[in-house]
Amino acid sequence: MLDLLGRPLRDLRISVTDRCNLRCTYCMPADVFGPDYAFLPRAELLSFEEIERLARAFVSLGVRKLRITGGEPTLRRDLPTLIAALAAIPDVEDVAMTTNGLLLPRVAADLRAAGLKRVTVSIDSLDPEVFGRMNGLGTHPQRVLDGIEAALTAGLGVKVNTVVQRGVNDAGLRELWLALRELAPVRFIEFMDVGNHNGWNLDSVVPSREVLARLGGEAGAAHFQPVRADYRGEVASRYADPEGREVGLISSVTAPFCGDCSRARISAAGVLYTCLFASGGTDLRAALRGGASDAALRDLIAGVWAGREDRYSEERGEATAALRPKVEMSHIGG
Repeated sequence: MLDLLGRPLRDLRISVTDRCNLRCTYCMPADVFGPDYAFLPRAELLSFEEIERLARAFVSLGVRKLRITGGEPTLRRDLPTLIAALAAIPDVEDVAMTTNGLLLPRVAADLRAAGLKRVTVSIDSLDPEVFGRMNGLGTHPQRVLDGIEAALTAGLGVKVNTVVQRGVNDAGLRELWLALRELAPVRFIEFMDVGNHNGWNLDSVVPSREVLARLGGEAGAAHFQPVRADYRGEVASRYADPEGREVGLISSVTAPFCGDCSRARISAAGVLYTCLFASGGTDLRAALRGGASDAALRDLIAGVWAGREDRYSEERGEATAALRPKVEMSHIGG
């Protein structure tokens, strides 16, 4: 199943909630997503049965990797039940989850037993003041570190994501890398214009090449050697230090990878988006609840993908970012 630019449909990201227990400034800033913000009522969320049915349709079209996202997915009640159902779908090779890690000490073991293989945990600084300001609620980084430890103890594969913003957390990147490199690969993400409220501008972007140079200390970027990609569409450029400890760089701003993007996204309300920066999507929930057959769902999805030509990151400019409305990050989980 190829789109108009010859890209296969291989990865599906499924949001299970639009709620989160943090208010990160680059995703759900507290001044927008405050106490009076209207989150989706439960009836508007896809049920687990509906998610499984959609996942099966996507798998029949070539998807092999499923990733559960949010909001914060661990807030969704009985999540291991969904994980077990998705892991049991024939031809699914991998079920992973993106999380802020705060609830992993409670749920990691159950998720692993249900069939979850990997988690990507977000932590943007080890400095309590910096991290507390970035997460919007003053939450201490130790809580995320406890979640990483719980995931590792449960037998889950772990990667760490860090969003880098100039003048915000860039001074502590090497400290974070040195502290976490023995636990898990760390991936540093260029600050992107996701959603409509994070105040993005090019001056706030720290290019990945600069990040790598900072991580290498006195040796700079020469401290690392490139690692060959495992598959087409791998979003991170990977490097290893002399001891083989990996660091990843996700360079959506300075080195876009739209040409290899194989990812579709479903929001918690059942809208299909074919780009992280999409302005609109296709309502799959309406088809599900309107009585569409499995064949009709499959044809609907196939038609959307066949007409896909998204390449926003290759077209991005400050004017484009400011003028184009986009789906909120909290609705599709990145």
